[in-house]
Amino acid sequence: MKMTGNRRQYIIKKARHDRKIVGIWFLIVAALFFMGGLSRFAYIAVSGHVGNVDLNQRTTDKYRHQKILWAQRGTIYAHDGSKIAYSDKSYQIYAVLNKNYKDNQHKPLYVVDKTRTAHILSQYIPLSESEIYRILTPKNKNTFQVEFGSAGHNLSLNVKMAIEQHHLPGIYFYSTAARSYPNEVFASNTIGLAQPVTKHQQTDLQGTMGLEQYFNKELQGKNGYEIRNTDPEGYTLPQTRPAIKTPIQGKNIYTTLDQNYQQYLETLIKTVYRKYRPRQIQAIVTNPKTGDILAITQRPSFNPVTKVGLNKAWLNQATQITYEPGSVFKVLTLATAINSHRYNPNQYYHSGSVTVGGRVINDWNHTGWGDIPLSEAFPRSSNVGMVFLEQQIGADRWLKYLKTFHIGQKTGVTLPEEVRGKINFQRTSDQAVTAFGQSVAVTALQMVQALSAVGNKGQMMRPRIVSQIVDPNTGQVKKLPPHVAGQPITAKTAKAVLAAMRDVVQKDYGTGQAYKIDNQDIAVKTGTAQIPGQNGNYLTGSNDYIYSVAGLAPASNPKYLVYITMEQPQSLTEAPEKILSEVFNPMMQRLLGTGTIENVSAQTEAIAVADMTGKSRQQSINQLEKRKLKVGVVGTGNTIVQQLPVAKSKILTDQRVILLTNGLMTMPDVKDWSKNDLLKLSYITGKKIVMEGHGYAVQQSVAPGAILNKVDQIIVQLK
Repeated sequence: MKMTGNRRQYIIKKARHDRKIVGIWFLIVAALFFMGGLSRFAYIAVSGHVGNVDLNQRTTDKYRHQKILWAQRGTIYAHDGSKIAYSDKSYQIYAVLNKNYKDNQHKPLYVVDKTRTAHILSQYIPLSESEIYRILTPKNKNTFQVEFGSAGHNLSLNVKMAIEQHHLPGIYFYSTAARSYPNEVFASNTIGLAQPVTKHQQTDLQGTMGLEQYFNKELQGKNGYEIRNTDPEGYTLPQTRPAIKTPIQGKNIYTTLDQNYQQYLETLIKTVYRKYRPRQIQAIVTNPKTGDILAITQRPSFNPVTKVGLNKAWLNQATQITYEPGSVFKVLTLATAINSHRYNPNQYYHSGSVTVGGRVINDWNHTGWGDIPLSEAFPRSSNVGMVFLEQQIGADRWLKYLKTFHIGQKTGVTLPEEVRGKINFQRTSDQAVTAFGQSVAVTALQMVQALSAVGNKGQMMRPRIVSQIVDPNTGQVKKLPPHVAGQPITAKTAKAVLAAMRDVVQKDYGTGQAYKIDNQDIAVKTGTAQIPGQNGNYLTGSNDYIYSVAGLAPASNPKYLVYITMEQPQSLTEAPEKILSEVFNPMMQRLLGTGTIENVSAQTEAIAVADMTGKSRQQSINQLEKRKLKVGVVGTGNTIVQQLPVAKSKILTDQRVILLTNGLMTMPDVKDWSKNDLLKLSYITGKKIVMEGHGYAVQQSVAPGAILNKVDQIIVQLK
């Protein structure tokens, strides 16, 4: 059927209309999209944001480079101004191999001559030329950069500068924030530790224990920054100045520690610890008139340089470990009885044993000495005599005095996480045994604080380890003066107690005759404390005791207080008081200036170790031996590249310095080396050393002169 003309025109007209409608809608949609885009563009232009992204900030970041300027951590000093801990840098070497790494002038920034590079580096790090060349020639041809393992770590500034003088393309260094402890084991648990913490791809130091932790905020300072405007390539734009905020350097801490006394005490304690193998031992030397801690140490302890021993000695025994003090506590019992007028030295009592609250309390010898005057109870260290005094004093008054002596309270010393201790005073028998140091838990510094009242005319001094804090930015000095913690007794009482402590040494029935020093006026109290077991009962082994001694000298006007505790010696080959006297007597002699030349230990002196890096092998050995130091050398080379202890460390004469040369790393002959020497060897070589036995090295699993590069473990027998 043929379509009429009108029908055809209608269809054509409708098609035009439909196309027009579609076109209009298309224009409307396009206009809406355009307006939306325009609005979005206008919004972005005005606000500078896309979603949560700040375009202005992104543009700024792209053309502005910000660098953190790290504040230098403050220094910790001894009383004489010598450094105990200070900030330093160590360096790690690496090599870039990628040949696309060039500067704008197409100058190579990668290793060009591997043979020459290997030859030069072998003079400064403990690897052979062939080993370095092998590292510089990895199997993966796309390797961008390589490092040199432990041999390329902990490089000194001198070694870094020496390598840089050769202008080797492609050789670079990372700098790492480091904390130097030049004296190594030196009041380690009190000084503490600052360890690297990485932030913003840079490393800062954070105090994790001891003074480093307690004064972390003061030591840390405040970081600054530098902001530079750069082009797309990262170069600073001409005629622009960087915005710099100078970092505020950390404050310096001045301790009360005496460098010489501390070094000497470390030597004495180390010797006794090695010889008698106690579970733990600690010693504290203070000035009772100020509370100043002149020396403090413990074993086990740790080396803050190598970190050896840290896992076994994280706690500070003086502030974080409590124990029953035993008979040294009788000093407080006697002081309380005299001060409260409950003491008659001429009154007799029956020694041996007494029953209190159904509990039988014996004297330490179980038989006593029959009927004796109270004046003999203290020097004989009679438990029964002290119980008699506690009953004369009365439980309420006795508890009041214990609190006045701050037993069971923190001392407030500027050290972290100090614990309180406690007094168990519920039962009559508990009250009685506190008179001789049972049913009461103290820290060593609590005892030192309480004993200071006896040495300071009745005034009790808070232990002080920091004397001042100095701000190097402003020169401002914050003093931390001596603090009187209280006056539990009178000066007259203190004098009477000192007289009784003098009898402990001088009377033929005194328990402290081992601590007698010729021509010296020494006041002493000895102690033997039982150790509570996990079941609440006391341990019963022959060496399951805490042995202690507290001494004041001169007794007529004390300048020094020495307090030592030793727990469970494993080699009890001497009487406990004889063992403790091996620390107490020479230390007190040193304090009083009476050390004799016959005392070998008294001849030792602290000397600063010279910097041997960069010097020849033989020159270094001669120089160190001339200063009466022992020397151990690792390596086949002729140039010293590393040493332990580090330069400027203070060590005692006759101690060993370990030197690492360039060239192949070889095993030294370690016969007669101490455990500490072997720990230094392990640290400087990066090799694990297993020590079997105690004493000094007698046999080694790796022969002297053997190459160490492929050795994983070295076994050394000690005897």
